[in-house]
Amino acid sequence: MKQCELTCFAKQLSSSPFRNRFRQGKLHRVIINILFLLSIASFVILLGTFINYHVRKFLISEEDYSYLPPLHQLSPPPPPPPPWSHYSYVLCNFAFSSSSSSSSSSSSTSLHPTFNSSQLNSHWTAPDLEDAWHSMTDEELMWRASMVPNIVKYPYTRKTKVAFMFLSRGKLPLAPLWEKFFQGHKGLFSIYIHTSPEFIDEATGNSVFYKRRIPSKPVEWGMATMIDAERRLLANALLDFSNERFVLLSETCIPLFNFTTIYNYLVNSNQSFIGSFDDPRFTGRGRYNKHMWPTVSLEEWRKGSQWFEVNRKLAVEIVSDGKYYPVFKEHCNPPCYMDEHYFPTLVNIISPGLNSNRSITWVDWSRGGSHPTTYVRNDVSVALLNQIRQGFNCTYKGGVTSICFLFGRKFHPSTLHPLLGIAPALLGFDGQ
Repeated sequence: MKQCELTCFAKQLSSSPFRNRFRQGKLHRVIINILFLLSIASFVILLGTFINYHVRKFLISEEDYSYLPPLHQLSPPPPPPPPWSHYSYVLCNFAFSSSSSSSSSSSSTSLHPTFNSSQLNSHWTAPDLEDAWHSMTDEELMWRASMVPNIVKYPYTRKTKVAFMFLSRGKLPLAPLWEKFFQGHKGLFSIYIHTSPEFIDEATGNSVFYKRRIPSKPVEWGMATMIDAERRLLANALLDFSNERFVLLSETCIPLFNFTTIYNYLVNSNQSFIGSFDDPRFTGRGRYNKHMWPTVSLEEWRKGSQWFEVNRKLAVEIVSDGKYYPVFKEHCNPPCYMDEHYFPTLVNIISPGLNSNRSITWVDWSRGGSHPTTYVRNDVSVALLNQIRQGFNCTYKGGVTSICFLFGRKFHPSTLHPLLGIAPALLGFDGQ
């Protein structure tokens, strides 16, 4: 009986199902053993990493840091930034002196800002013939131009300058007349030119207009791009801290007096010159868009000439404006023209006391139409210039004066030769 049972058990062992179950069980145990060994290995690695980190941390905390150099042995400052950044970042461009002796007193271990008056002056002011070009974006430019020193007293000898900002399509056809106007007054003026981007011609090296073009963008008449260009000119001129007065001109503008007269008229004024008035007609209040409310109300809405002159305080306010400009850009579109409403309305809201509410650039609208009169060669005469120069009365510094317009437009390129024949004697270019 027992022999029969053993025989049956042997047959079961040799049967296929039993062999399969045996092999599967063996494979299962092998897999479990492998996973167990991998888990142990991972634990050992993690434990080693943990111990290594804390041992290193303990050792480093006990190290002696005496090998670090003292403050007075710090490496020299990095190279100076590009020229355009000097105007806004001179406070950051200090040169730190270092001690030449290792046995110097403890005072030598501190950082001492040293100033060179001539270098500081060059940081804050732009030489007349320095390249006005730069690589800043409009956002960077406006931000840097909006900086205002909190200390009123300047750390250098500041000579007040007038910034002449030309908004032009291309070249300045009346440049020879302006050359005579500026002659002999270096250091009292700065020039900035905004042209169409495709215009790449450059003035000759001995010209006051040499390398005075600023990075420009396309401009459309009556559109927001016109205001963008004017703000761009202001911002570039504000980078020079010696510029105190800012005049916007076109390629068709001429001076009506010599440099000394215009310079004194502007720098001695306590007001800016932006035409700003309440026009009840359709071409005035009729252009107001009710969607501007409540940022701009109808009572605050003003109209005026595109050609302005502002002092430094107001110029900073204009380039810093982030409240009113977006509203005008969105809601003042033709027949609303931003160049006739933005600046007049803005100054009326933020600083009405700083403005004379009149322009100092003569423009003849007597013939009607959407554009003023353009004077050609045969129109130029001594009588015409004298009428513009002294044919009006206005208020200046609390009194009445007959000098109301310092510049005139629109003068065609054909007027250059007769102007060159009349202007030197009439305007005093020869004896200024």
